[in-house]
Amino acid sequence: MKKSILIITILFSGIISAQSKYQTGMKKAFSLWEGGEMTEASQLFERISKAEPTNWLPAYYTATLEILGSFGLRDENTLNSKLTKAQEFLDVAKSNSENNPEIMITQALLNTAYIAFDGQKYGMTLSGKNAQLYAKALKIAPNNPRVLLGNAEWNMGAAKFFGKSTQAYCKQIEKAIELGKAEKIEIEFYPKFMLSRAEETLKKCKSE
Repeated sequence: MKKSILIITILFSGIISAQSKYQTGMKKAFSLWEGGEMTEASQLFERISKAEPTNWLPAYYTATLEILGSFGLRDENTLNSKLTKAQEFLDVAKSNSENNPEIMITQALLNTAYIAFDGQKYGMTLSGKNAQLYAKALKIAPNNPRVLLGNAEWNMGAAKFFGKSTQAYCKQIEKAIELGKAEKIEIEFYPKFMLSRAEETLKKCKSE
């Protein structure tokens, strides 16, 4: 009996230790991100992802940071390197969490990074894919504020490209803000709604 209790205690201690290492690492990675150290944060998320191969979140954040870091790049080789890496980690995240709307809209963001770099080269092939991704994500999670905001931002970009008003999408952003403020996230490290970004997007929407 004492032996069984000892084994259970050792196993439980191991689980607690593993959880604390994961939590400590994730918190440090977010701290680096908030401090503007995106490369270091991405590298730490990558290491956590490899240590947690069945957890979609570290891979998701690795991909997200690589995508965000690709906007504004002027060298196509550097862009391809970052977005190829992002795609690899998004694929890892997908393999661990199928039909996940958070991953879908991040895939759309990756596609948008290519389009932003060279609309003539990538726009024709990737614009339709983005429309499909947002439609699928909205069908799965119609009240997900990140999905609503991402879809509105995508549609606003398309409207601007064709010289049209963006105000048709303001109500969707307002709904995203309302849902984002009320959202209660129970999963640790789950993607959060960026209220400041949404409010800034709403201002742009109403002014154009």
